[in-house]
Amino acid sequence: MDMSFSPDDRAFRDEVRQFLKDRLPARLSDKVRQHRELTKAEMEEWHAILQERNWLAGNWPREFGGSGWTPIQRHIFEEESALAHAPRVLPFGVAMLGPLLQKFGSREQQDRFLPRILDGQDWWCQGYSEPGAGSDLASVKTSAVRDGDHYVVNGQKTWTTLGQHANWIFCLVRTGPAAKPQEGISFLLIDMTSPGITVRPIVLLDGTPEVNEVFFDNVKVPVENLVGEENKGWTYAKFLLTHERTNIAGVGFATSGLAALKRIARAQVAYGKALIDNPLFAARVADVEIELMAMSTTNLRMLAQAAAGHAPMAESSMLKLKGTQIRQAINDLTRRALGPWALVFPSEALEGANDTPPPGPAEAAWATRAYLNNRKLSIYGGSNEIQRGIIAKSLLGL
Repeated sequence: MDMSFSPDDRAFRDEVRQFLKDRLPARLSDKVRQHRELTKAEMEEWHAILQERNWLAGNWPREFGGSGWTPIQRHIFEEESALAHAPRVLPFGVAMLGPLLQKFGSREQQDRFLPRILDGQDWWCQGYSEPGAGSDLASVKTSAVRDGDHYVVNGQKTWTTLGQHANWIFCLVRTGPAAKPQEGISFLLIDMTSPGITVRPIVLLDGTPEVNEVFFDNVKVPVENLVGEENKGWTYAKFLLTHERTNIAGVGFATSGLAALKRIARAQVAYGKALIDNPLFAARVADVEIELMAMSTTNLRMLAQAAAGHAPMAESSMLKLKGTQIRQAINDLTRRALGPWALVFPSEALEGANDTPPPGPAEAAWATRAYLNNRKLSIYGGSNEIQRGIIAKSLLGL
């Protein structure tokens, strides 16, 4: 986005652009631009490239091995990375668990897990949602019963993103069945290689097995893997969700998507002139761009508050709600710009065998794939209806 930055921030932007130009492999950026599924090795490759520069954990303070960036610098890096079609930094370890352990974890947990997030030894996934507890996380039923120096965990988690690659999962579990729903939940760190864990993939609309079901059958978890206090996990979950919902807003991804939309609209011709010159379509593009500019400013304001120690709830819900609406609107306009070509999506492409591109504009396959995959944005991380409820209760007192 076109914003007013200080000379230092502009210099940092130039540094990030040069780094991406020099170090981002073209084969990775091509796959990201085409919304093709990255392998675990490819995601780990980019992770290692960033960590070599100490740019992996821009949201961590230097005392924990992070970059110590300002909110503006983090905004710049995320935006430039998206515009360059760099693989996203997976949020579960870096953006979610890391800050939580820094605030609530023991010194032993910090010393054990934080370095392994940075050097790539541990791949984390999130164990929140269950078949009967999606946005209503207070209804989780996966149980953890204390047995000496272990908890015995039984239950099921679902929609576990990239759980097929993970070797650790952080979970909300019920340790106080007789307590009020929010007061009987604990936060456990569980080794995915433990006996009794089964992972089963779920294939999404775009044909990728991005999410999974995870089953726990008498899984033994050491007591030292409890974060904070027993039955206080709801407090930690709310803290973590603010980081997740801010990340879902995806200002950088929306900025990149808007640039692609404009490029397509300039190339597509309707009734003898470029689609971008059609007054109705141009107005729709302008509407979403104005919304994106406003959200970008709100995102920066919230990042500044977070840096000052404020843990917002309603603000992160606002960002999640508006951010997902904007990204889905861009996906929809992109498919509209492609017209009938957006319908060209052979089964081979859905299944990932897309070495032979479909007929029509090169953008057709990736635009359809992005449209289908991003229908999830308004559901995960707490559905948008839940976010409206949080906003109404927190800000309006309803």
